Amino acid sequence: MKRLKLPKNKHTITNHITKYHTIYIFTIILFITGIIFGAIIVNSMTFVQKQDLYFYLERFFLGYLQDENLSKHELLKNAAFYHIQFLSLLFFLGLAVIGLPIIWVLLFVKGVAIGFTVGFFVNQLGMQGLLFSFSAIAPQNLIIIPIYIIASSLAMVFSLSLLQSIFSKRFKHPVMQIFFRYTAIFIGLMVVVSLAAILESAVSFEAMKLISDRLIN
Repeated sequence: MKRLKLPKNKHTITNHITKYHTIYIFTIILFITGIIFGAIIVNSMTFVQKQDLYFYLERFFLGYLQDENLSKHELLKNAAFYHIQFLSLLFFLGLAVIGLPIIWVLLFVKGVAIGFTVGFFVNQLGMQGLLFSFSAIAPQNLIIIPIYIIASSLAMVFSLSLLQSIFSKRFKHPVMQIFFRYTAIFIGLMVVVSLAAILESAVSFEAMKLISDRLIN
């Protein structure tokens, strides 16, 4: 019986994950820690602070979401630009050896933002807030969050590879070859995150509009 062999690209991905699994685990834990921290911030807020923030969100729903002149094309462009801009920042931070701590901070802050947003809606609106989070926040983030984690991990891997090439004589991999592969992967991630922007501007926005009247009493 012939031995089953993985296709070359799958074999490469498997080797990459096996080699750098600690970085991916660290990135995931850092992001989850940010989410937990964001939820803790919600619970530490005073009643007045929560009411002030909720008042602001009411104005947002009444103004932004109910604006009939709001263009979906404009929403798509803004969402895609934001995500591509964030990935570009991670890309360039990966090129700089001193960019590692900034990558950690950015990923942690992303986790805090999501944890705070979901935690605030659930804290203030109970099951309706949970429904809002799943319908308006979760769909695009099911794509965006893994992309951000992968991009952050790859930026860390490339930055560490640069360090190895500078300080280690045993580092045999050509840096330019790694750079071209790094660039190609990030371009691919930007394409995928643009699909998430379509989801964000269409499905999630419509979901927010449908349930915004229930959330505002």
